[in-house]
Amino acid sequence: AVTRVVLHIDRLVLRGVDGRDAAAVERALQGELQRLLAVPDAQAYLMDHDRSAHLGVGKVRTPQGADAGALGRAVAKGIVRGGGS
Repeated sequence: AVTRVVLHIDRLVLRGVDGRDAAAVERALQGELQRLLAVPDAQAYLMDHDRSAHLGVGKVRTPQGADAGALGRAVAKGIVRGGGS
């Protein structure tokens, strides 16, 4: 069983996001990743990509008017669930 998952995000590109919202997106992303990665199936998905230097999430869409927290959570779900798939 996996007891620890270490995920490094070297670069996060958020087109169209106001720079003032970056910290809120980061907090929501981190919190949602912690929540989602507590699930063994999510850990297994990431372990399959262990040797990959790049895990692309693809486009992440949020409803019109969504706040920075919603965007961070959506990005986290894209990472854990395989992005555009």
